[in-house]
Amino acid sequence: MPDMKILPALLLILPLTAYAEWGQFDFEFENEKPWLELSAQLPPPPKPENLVGFDVSPATQNKYFVDTASIRVGEDKVVRYSVVIEAAGGAKNVFFEGIRCATGERRLYAYGQPGGSWTKARNAGWEGIKFRSPLSYHKALYEDHFCPDGINVQNANEAVRSLRRGAR
Repeated sequence: MPDMKILPALLLILPLTAYAEWGQFDFEFENEKPWLELSAQLPPPPKPENLVGFDVSPATQNKYFVDTASIRVGEDKVVRYSVVIEAAGGAKNVFFEGIRCATGERRLYAYGQPGGSWTKARNAGWEGIKFRSPLSYHKALYEDHFCPDGINVQNANEAVRSLRRGAR
């Protein structure tokens, strides 16, 4: 028969061992390298032959297009792209942006100018995507094309295929 004095001591040690293992588990996550964004290179201005339309919502009359030649998936897992928004009256806005699937955020890098040049956005940091807004084209790109089920597309070809499948 085992010594009954040892049993209470063993019962005290077991939880400490389990805690030490969980402590090491937490330590490994706390010491991961922090996420670093890569610098974004401005793409050439969008060309009409590279534009693929995508649906946002029946609540808007605007037309939305992504320049497929501009799509890049960086090593930092940011999907960068140029988007062209055509208002019902014909006015066009061009933006160079990025979407970070891991956090559901978006960032504006630059505004397109009429002559085909870019103006860098000032103080434009990462912002949460408005998932509850039916007019958010970022939501449509995130959910339908760049981050289906919250998972990053692996490369630009995968993003382009998704856009072309849903093209209007």
